[in-house]
Amino acid sequence: MILLRPTEVDDLSFVVAAEQRDENSVFVMQWTYDQHRAALYGTDLAHLIIEDESDQRVGFILLAGLESPHQSIEFRRIVVTEKGRGYGQEAVQQVQRFAFTRLSAHRLWLDVKETNRRARYIYAKLGFREEGVLRECLKTGDTFESLVVMSILSHEYFQLPT
Repeated sequence: MILLRPTEVDDLSFVVAAEQRDENSVFVMQWTYDQHRAALYGTDLAHLIIEDESDQRVGFILLAGLESPHQSIEFRRIVVTEKGRGYGQEAVQQVQRFAFTRLSAHRLWLDVKETNRRARYIYAKLGFREEGVLRECLKTGDTFESLVVMSILSHEYFQLPT
């Protein structure tokens, strides 16, 4: 069982370090400490810490578009530091619940690197559908990477088996 709670300034060193870990940095964009700090105070963003059952930080989440007039929330980032324990899947489920029940979102969407098969599998398992590919839109070193756009609509979420 995990808990999502608002990120505090004291959490930011953990957040930046988690994002920069080798197993995470290949899949997520890197923000500076100051970018993360600014996100704590934005009304259109939610910056959340993932804690395990013993109140240990095991990751973080960024959501954007909380004030969108289109009721479309971007699941901007998830970073989990303790892999293989189901924390990521449970966190995605909690984000879905938060977006559709508390924020009354119509759509929850994300983009994920095409090569991140593990994440794409989990998102699909939880009802996200692939919408398309942003072909070679990211330059990493000397290569270009593609992003897969995925989303789930509120009526699709409420039809998922519980």
